[in-house]
Amino acid sequence: MIENNKLDINSLAVQSHLTIYQNLIQRMASNSVSSKAWCITLVSAILVIVADKSNSQYAMIAYIPTLLFLVLDAYYLGLEKGFRNSYNKFIENLNKDKIEAKELFTILPKGNMYTLFFKSLISFSVWPFYLTLIIMIYITKLIIF
Repeated sequence: MIENNKLDINSLAVQSHLTIYQNLIQRMASNSVSSKAWCITLVSAILVIVADKSNSQYAMIAYIPTLLFLVLDAYYLGLEKGFRNSYNKFIENLNKDKIEAKELFTILPKGNMYTLFFKSLISFSVWPFYLTLIIMIYITKLIIF
């Protein structure tokens, strides 16, 4: 409900807007987890085939999906952070009674996507996983004769 150009916090429109943000944030987090799962699956399959062929040079192929999923994972985490920023700003403005009705129909990640991407690229949730995977590929390459 809108009274005097102010939105009621308990209105259905506001609650729906917040639910959309929460669903987007959850979806980006799920996509990030899926990226890691698919990366493990593909790299494992490649390394099993390489071990079966007994040619260690082909192990280098496993770096390709690892790097691609690293970028994809960082992208999803950057989007998630952008939507969380937008959600938090919306809540902050809602509590200060600074929300206009037109803001209910705009859902965009807040922040520079390049900055969010590169911050996600170097975040603790990305590097330990992919660095470990890269090291494991290298060790596998050394072990296969």
